[in-house]
Amino acid sequence: MAIKFDAALGTSVVVFAFDGENLISLVGAKSEEPYRGAPMLPTNWVKANESVEDVAKRMMTRVLGMDQIYLEQLNAFARVYRNPMGRVVNIAYYALLNWDEVKNIKLQEGYRWVRNGEEPEMIFDHNEIYEMATERLKRRVKRRPIGFVLLPQRFTFNNIHALYQACLGKELDKRNFRKKFMRSELLIDTEETIFEAPGNKKPSRLYEFNQQKYEKLTLKGYDFKF
Repeated sequence: MAIKFDAALGTSVVVFAFDGENLISLVGAKSEEPYRGAPMLPTNWVKANESVEDVAKRMMTRVLGMDQIYLEQLNAFARVYRNPMGRVVNIAYYALLNWDEVKNIKLQEGYRWVRNGEEPEMIFDHNEIYEMATERLKRRVKRRPIGFVLLPQRFTFNNIHALYQACLGKELDKRNFRKKFMRSELLIDTEETIFEAPGNKKPSRLYEFNQQKYEKLTLKGYDFKF
């Protein structure tokens, strides 16, 4: 006897960027009924002959006009009644973007950036997906240098410190943080400086990532115990 399948497949992406002070995320609005206009994560249906990751990437290209992004699978969300329109299994991802590359992009209609902690109440279980992505990012930046994707090519130590505070959701002692971070040998001193704010008397050094060390630690990992 042939087996009848009564489930649909979708994918959602939690998009993170860092604006220099805050972790921010992309929120869209449902374009069709039911719940037309309701806040939701960027989401797309996946056809039976499609790769879920390919659909997620195409969705990011459509929304942001970018096809080169850091994308990592998050989890499968498959509760029977998670979507009142029917049985839908959602394979969710999260993406990391450099704010300098996307801040001037005209987003697809219905999309907007929101600060972490100020995200709206979204339909289905999208807030649950968002919370899991936030926790995953928090764990990842402690063990792998993926958070650096969120920074510009050249940055100050204050930029790194602010990024980690935003990702971890807590204040970090700057002196202790600097000491631990410098031991990683991930940074290259460019020997250039900038004044980070008008009126600053002392300039800040500019750093770049040590790509070779970055790739090694991406595979090997480390443990920043903040």
